[in-house]
Amino acid sequence: MHLKMLLPSAVLAEVQDVSRIVAESHQGSFGLLPHRRDCVAALAPGILSYTVGIAAPCYLAIDAGVLTKIGPEVLISVRRAIRGASLAALHDAVMQQYRAVDLQDRELRAAIGRMDGAFIARIAGLEHGR
Repeated sequence: MHLKMLLPSAVLAEVQDVSRIVAESHQGSFGLLPHRRDCVAALAPGILSYTVGIAAPCYLAIDAGVLTKIGPEVLISVRRAIRGASLAALHDAVMQQYRAVDLQDRELRAAIGRMDGAFIARIAGLEHGR
């Protein structure tokens, strides 16, 4: 199979000779082999793995997305994805990403709080100026 992984801003991976893909949908885990019928599946956030030949599987943590299989072509489009050489490495990468997103969220909430405070102070100043 020919696997192409798309993110909103880039092509994450393009891999030839994929012998097996395992992904998760909202109904559970499923696998794709080269001669499986064509299909479309909504992917749930989770772990996606693919195998090239007899090598060890490659792992990706993915956000929600869509998988389309037409003949030997498999197209996967997801919002976010993180690669890992092993499940342990993938776990570490995901945890690092969550920490970075959490820090960004806290900084954003603090900035919004400052803007709200400034807005309320200006409204209060307008009311007292009447």
